[in-house]
Amino acid sequence: MAMRRGFLACALCSAAGLVATAVAGPALAQGQPPTPGGTTRKTLSTIDYPGDGKISILMTLDAPADTVIPRHTHPGIESSVVMEGELELEVQGQPTKRFAAGEGFQVPPGLPHGGRTVSRVRLAITYVVEKDKPLASPA
Repeated sequence: MAMRRGFLACALCSAAGLVATAVAGPALAQGQPPTPGGTTRKTLSTIDYPGDGKISILMTLDAPADTVIPRHTHPGIESSVVMEGELELEVQGQPTKRFAAGEGFQVPPGLPHGGRTVSRVRLAITYVVEKDKPLASPA
């Protein structure tokens, strides 16, 4: 319940596929799963993360109702906040959880996850990922 109420740090992988813009280099340009129909992403900013070879990516994701988000993984942490709408998130080894506007979640690196939008959804997502790896890979 606390996980549903708090901003556990932003994230949903844009659990839905991911950006194809090369704004952040390989992390955004390589090996992206296809974007579900009607889903749009906008990269708001990217910045090198302190330490070796990581980047922080801030983006929004908009998806229509009943959009299936295929299972995928990220080479880093995904943090999301639901700005509008509601979605179901399926994370490997955990029960399916529903998140509504104002709620947030995080997905650890390499953990397969996916889901489905219950209604039209807008997410604010932050990724901290390895710079030279694809932002997402099918799982």
